[in-house]
Amino acid sequence: MAQNTDFVLELLTEHGLIDPAQIDEGWEKVANSEGKLDILDALKELEYVDDSEVLSILAQQFGLETLDLQGYQIPPEVIESVPVNIAKQYSIIPVMKHDDMLTVAISDPTDMETIDSLRYVLKCDVDAVVSSAEQIKKLFDHYYGSIEDSVDSFLNDINNDDIESQLTLAAEEGGTVEEDDAPIIKLVTLLIVEAYKTKVSDIHLEPMEKRYRVRYRLDGVLKEMEAPPKYLQSNITSRLKIMAKLDISEKRVPQDGRIQLKIEGKDVDLRVSTIPTNHGESIVMRILDKASIQLDIPDLGFYSDDQKLIDQIITMPDGIFLVTGPTGSGKTTSLYAFLNTINTPSRKIITAEDPVEYQLSGINQVQIDKTVGMTFGKALRAMLRQAPNIIMVGEIRDMETGEIAINAALTGHLVFSTLHTNDAPGAVTRLVDMGVKPFLVASSVKAVMAQRLVRRICKKCAEPTEPSSEELRLLEADLKDFEGAQLMKGRGCEACGDSGYKGRMGIYEIFMVSEELQSLIFDNRPANEIRDAARRQGMRTLRDDGLRKAMAGSTTLEEVIRITATDED
Repeated sequence: MAQNTDFVLELLTEHGLIDPAQIDEGWEKVANSEGKLDILDALKELEYVDDSEVLSILAQQFGLETLDLQGYQIPPEVIESVPVNIAKQYSIIPVMKHDDMLTVAISDPTDMETIDSLRYVLKCDVDAVVSSAEQIKKLFDHYYGSIEDSVDSFLNDINNDDIESQLTLAAEEGGTVEEDDAPIIKLVTLLIVEAYKTKVSDIHLEPMEKRYRVRYRLDGVLKEMEAPPKYLQSNITSRLKIMAKLDISEKRVPQDGRIQLKIEGKDVDLRVSTIPTNHGESIVMRILDKASIQLDIPDLGFYSDDQKLIDQIITMPDGIFLVTGPTGSGKTTSLYAFLNTINTPSRKIITAEDPVEYQLSGINQVQIDKTVGMTFGKALRAMLRQAPNIIMVGEIRDMETGEIAINAALTGHLVFSTLHTNDAPGAVTRLVDMGVKPFLVASSVKAVMAQRLVRRICKKCAEPTEPSSEELRLLEADLKDFEGAQLMKGRGCEACGDSGYKGRMGIYEIFMVSEELQSLIFDNRPANEIRDAARRQGMRTLRDDGLRKAMAGSTTLEEVIRITATDED
């Protein structure tokens, strides 16, 4: 115990449990123990006092109740309410929880700072009962000590070789993962390492009612992984929030952070997002591998005719070029590739991004931060005063940003940006719906590219195939339409995890604004009319581009149907 010794001895004397002579004998025993005993331990060994008497008197003095923890059962949700590192640091064990009141067992009621600290750290009301240190330690080992065994077992089930050798942490601790590191650190480390090695784009940690689900998003498709025990949920969450420099005690509101790591000698960033759910905080980590981003246009999957159009667009002296598509469709990667291609010493390029995902050499990148008033609109106005040749706006989200971007295009700047629309022609009507005048849209928008990502067929297990009757029905096509095509599918092998796919490529719909289309936009014609006119002028739709890539053996008809189903309705 770490009580105030003089105070406790005085209290025991007042209650007639010991006398001065016994205290002197106790101190003599302490001196002979060479530092192994304190005075209370010595008095107990001399059988002048016992633990229960001391605890009872101390509890009574501070208005607390005692609790015998012998055989005491603690519900899992109560254990999960206090992370193992906090329970260990304060030498406590949570014993019950009612509404927002958490009751913990302590062995030292003289240390009232512990309760105050727990209230601050756990962000809830904390009450205390008094139990023996021996019983608290026994329950701690039972409920929290089993974490080490569970984690070690889980680590062994996944991989025995990667814990010590694969990851050097570049987060707040600034060290490497050693053999004696805490098991939770090893577990979180391995989750990230495994995801990186399998080229996963996102890690999803989702608390369910009775389990803790872990899913990796690989090539755009979520795959459930072997999950750790449910009662490790709060420990994993706390570890990740510490690494992302988030508020570990705040569990009621969403938080966003960033983890910077060095894996296999490469710098890797993880964008971390948390959100409260019914059964705990759900966490999604987006893996941003700076070394893997494709900054060359040919690597994006353009065929020669589309690449010729793109080369023409990105070398225009002014105007707006929009890239559209849903979240995760590769818009940012495409924009970075375009900027990298035209990034020369003779051009000044400024970007406004939320967030800045990758650092591009030679380009001025501005981080949007609404918390300090740095919005896209304010950033754009300031950027125009920097005399740039080319501007990239992460996303046009409102009329203010749209009008500033259009005015920049009309005053001699080439502007790149993104929008969330299903197809390319829909971008112009989306701008009008935001409140931008149709004549401004018609005058400034030079081209729009819609894109999606389809999975590539694994080259190691690719084999010829024929279209199924269901695929022909969904495509509204005949078998003769695929005569001479090199349709392929992946059989599934070790290299692709038996999925038949490995990696992704883009399919594109490029909408060039001609004079006829300008007139339709100026007259505020509906999107389907603009789309029909664009197709008459030779625009290839997303499905058209997907089909020709499937017929060339790069992807499958099934994948093209899956990705473009909503666009063809």
